[in-house]
Amino acid sequence: MIDLQTLVLLLPVLLASLTLHELAHGITATVLGDPTPREQGRLTLNPLAHLDPIGTTLLVVTLVASPFAFGWAKPVQVNPRYFRRAREGMAIVAAAGPATNFVLALGCLAPIRFLDVTGETYDVLAAAFVVNVVLGVFNLIPIPPLDGSRVIGVFMSRTTYTRWLSFDQYGFIVLFGLIFVFRDQFQEVFDRTLDLVAGIMGLQVTT
Repeated sequence: MIDLQTLVLLLPVLLASLTLHELAHGITATVLGDPTPREQGRLTLNPLAHLDPIGTTLLVVTLVASPFAFGWAKPVQVNPRYFRRAREGMAIVAAAGPATNFVLALGCLAPIRFLDVTGETYDVLAAAFVVNVVLGVFNLIPIPPLDGSRVIGVFMSRTTYTRWLSFDQYGFIVLFGLIFVFRDQFQEVFDRTLDLVAGIMGLQVTT
């Protein structure tokens, strides 16, 4: 949880993190040959093109009011028919978003590590670090339609993968149920990942 003052200062970073996550999907899909993200106007740094009202609101609310924060942006539409190998292409596109968040998380730690920042600046950078790790880990959960479901899809047969994608419409219902029942276990995964990423910089971050 973070205080309201830190949240206000954090909002630009929050918008940038969600935007860059989706932009990474769009750029990766485009590089692999899919024109859909460009045609739908998703190759932009404008946050309004990427934000999902419910997912963004949940991220803000849970950051303030809950020890377990999560949220999402508006998914980039991708057509795997343009990829030379559909499942592999989808896995690469899916992984690009969380990977971007983990890179941003390390970027937030760099000033703490090398500039010895303190006070309000530390609080905002530490909170931004947490936001990006949360976004990265949350989206890697292997439940459709989250990115993790596409990443593990590369190990499935074509028939199984097709059936797997059919669960997209039910995924968030299952996800919220699992979070409600196994909240402590999810929190432990987030905490361990926070420690792991911070450890890359030789830091122990308090938020």
